[in-house]
Amino acid sequence: MDKLKTFESFVSVATRGSLTSAAKAEGVAPAIIGRRLDALEEQLGVKLLVRTTRRISLTHEGSAFLEDCQRLLADIANAEASVSAGGVKASGHLRITAPAGFGRRHVAPLVPRFRELHPEVTISLNLSDRVVDLAGEGYDCAVRVGDLPDSSLVSVRLADNRRLCVATPRYLQQHGTPQHPNELSRFDCLTLSSDASQTRGWAFSLPKAGSTSREVVHFKPGGPLDCSDGQVLHDWCLSGYGIAWRSTWEVEAEVAAGQLVPLLEDFGAPPNGIYVVFPQRKHLPLRLRLWIDYLKHHYSQPAFWRGALPGLGWNAS
Repeated sequence: MDKLKTFESFVSVATRGSLTSAAKAEGVAPAIIGRRLDALEEQLGVKLLVRTTRRISLTHEGSAFLEDCQRLLADIANAEASVSAGGVKASGHLRITAPAGFGRRHVAPLVPRFRELHPEVTISLNLSDRVVDLAGEGYDCAVRVGDLPDSSLVSVRLADNRRLCVATPRYLQQHGTPQHPNELSRFDCLTLSSDASQTRGWAFSLPKAGSTSREVVHFKPGGPLDCSDGQVLHDWCLSGYGIAWRSTWEVEAEVAAGQLVPLLEDFGAPPNGIYVVFPQRKHLPLRLRLWIDYLKHHYSQPAFWRGALPGLGWNAS
């Protein structure tokens, strides 16, 4: 229990950015929080926080440890609640938000089935590409894709997400297949005309010069067509107009069906994540815990991303 209390104090300080705020939330003196953090860093043998008179910031090790601690504390809370809840049924209203494209394909189809399992729960699903303020706008959780910014939200990683180049078999038959990312300039590349996540271009992992290690390198391919909407690029790619750089969550079903062919797989950049995030709470409502577990169950199955799970009543196209 002492170790868990120390973990809780570390998470509180890291997310609040202040010993004083964390101490006030726990109802103890700041010196007690400080001693817990000192003991934790001494036990781990690494520096987790950089503390000055003005601010507290996480070290690289501290950022990684924060995510692990948040996940551990959430799992413990879920385990305790599952025992104490007994046969209590989930009820009440659940407000969820997700990115528009991802939400249409991989969140919306799950919502009606979840409610069939828990008929006393009502659900509102918001699909938006803006970053919703969960606490300020009254949402219980959000599904988010990609690297997460530092925040006070608790995050649970649900699955990996990779970006890959794809094209139709017909396009490759007509134009050939690139063997290296620097050959993309010779092909029709379908690019986003305005998207903050791709301002640096398409990411690939290449051998570092004079080293056995690899580094992520960005290319900015051009082409005769671009669009600000990713779904349009996806449709153009399926129609054989060129090569697109898309997320696995968007194209895995078509790859599995042979409609699209993955390219340059030896140069794939490291994956980012698909997460569910929610405001930090001591006790999560049963409906929210069950929804998070439901997402984890489906997203952990490769067949889900290929659109091959039965009984969901949806079409991945």
